[in-house]
Amino acid sequence: MEHANSADAFNLEGKRILVTGASSGIGHQIAITCAQMGAKVIITGRNETRLSSTFAALEGSGHLQIKADLIQTDDLERLASEAGIVNGIVHAAGISRLTPARQINQAHLDETFGSNVYAPLLLTRKILAKKSIAANGSILFVSAVASHIGPLASIAYSASKAALLGAMRTLALEVTKQGIRANCIVPGYVRTPMLERLNQNGGNIDEYTKLTPLGLGEPEDVAYAAVFYLSDASRWITRNYFVVDGGLTVPMDVYA
Repeated sequence: MEHANSADAFNLEGKRILVTGASSGIGHQIAITCAQMGAKVIITGRNETRLSSTFAALEGSGHLQIKADLIQTDDLERLASEAGIVNGIVHAAGISRLTPARQINQAHLDETFGSNVYAPLLLTRKILAKKSIAANGSILFVSAVASHIGPLASIAYSASKAALLGAMRTLALEVTKQGIRANCIVPGYVRTPMLERLNQNGGNIDEYTKLTPLGLGEPEDVAYAAVFYLSDASRWITRNYFVVDGGLTVPMDVYA
C-alpha cells in the first residue's frame, strides 16, 4: 500500500466522485463539499431543476450532471455508462414515508426498498461490471439511525436502511481484491427538506432533537464524514458503519 501524503490525505484533488440524490438534502451538500475539497463531481437526481441548482453551486470545473431515476433500469444503465471512471460513489438517494405497520402493503415495501436498497446495489453492480471504479476507490452508502432506533411508523424505511449494513459488509469483502473499500455513514436527524416533510406529517422530530445531546445536525456534518471516507485518509477502513448523530443513539442515562 502506498503511503498518502499526510498533508493531502483528506482532500479529493484528482478524484472523480459520483453522488446520487444530489438534487436535495444530504446528497446536495455532499456534492458541494466534495467539489470544495477538489473533486470532479458527477451528480445525479430525478428533479432536473433542483439538480441544475446543485450543479450551479459546485466550485471548480469539470463536473457533470446526469438526470436519472434510479428505479428505472434504463436510467441505471445510462448513468453507469455516462459517469465514466470514478474514484468514489456516494449512494445518498433515498425516500422516507411515515407508514405504521398496520398500513404497509406490497407497493409501499417495493417503493421503499426499490429506492433505498435495490437502486444503490444494482447501480454498484453495473459500475463494477464496467470496471469503472478506480483502484483504491471508495463505495459509500448513506444509511440512517432509523436502522438502529426504529422510529414509530417507519417500519419499511428502518428495514431498508438496516439492509444496507449487511449488503455493505458483504460487498466490502467481494471488492477488496480490487483495492476498493465499502462503508456506511449513518446520519441522525439532520436539517433537510425530507426531515421537514416528515415533521409536517406527524413525525414528531422535535422530540428526537431534544434527545440528541448536540441537537439537530446540518447537512455539512454528514458531508464532512463522507469526504473522509472518500479520501485517502480512510484507505485502511472498510466494512465500517459510522454513526454521525450528535449522540442520539448513546443511551441518555449515560449523561445522568
